[in-house]
Amino acid sequence: MKWILLIAAGLLEVFWSTCLKFSEGFTVMRYSVLTIVGMILSFVLLSQAMKSLPLGTAYGIWTGIGALGAIVAGIILFKESVSPVRLFFAALLLIGIIGLKATSAH
Repeated sequence: MKWILLIAAGLLEVFWSTCLKFSEGFTVMRYSVLTIVGMILSFVLLSQAMKSLPLGTAYGIWTGIGALGAIVAGIILFKESVSPVRLFFAALLLIGIIGLKATSAH
């Protein structure tokens, strides 16, 4: 259950960061509200997962999912650049997430 909570928290981080971009500096009310709600839910789920997961593992995976998801969202929704070097570093993020999970004692 703790891993499901952590993954959901990471996916909510992708959600709120994407909504933050759509909010245009908190000038679009609908996306501003979605950003804040997404942040709160993401932090609540992260805090629940951290009750039984180590800080470094939980926070590292949460931010990794958020960062990797934001890269994918940026490419798909905002037509951000897709270069081999960018994809290489995104792959390193994924490897880091997998490595943290694999080496976790939980």
